[in-house]
Amino acid sequence: MLFLVAALLLLGVAMGSVAHLPLPAALAAAVVIGAWLTVFAIRERHTRHHH
Repeated sequence: MLFLVAALLLLGVAMGSVAHLPLPAALAAAVVIGAWLTVFAIRERHTRHHH
């Protein structure tokens, strides 16, 4: 439960920060984070299939 509260708190802080950015900067950050998460997921899947 504490983890959920902390995650929601961090999400609120992140959304508040994004609200103050210009739209192109927010979209660029979203693309970078999305690409990083995609690469991470592919690497994790690749690692689990080989072990």
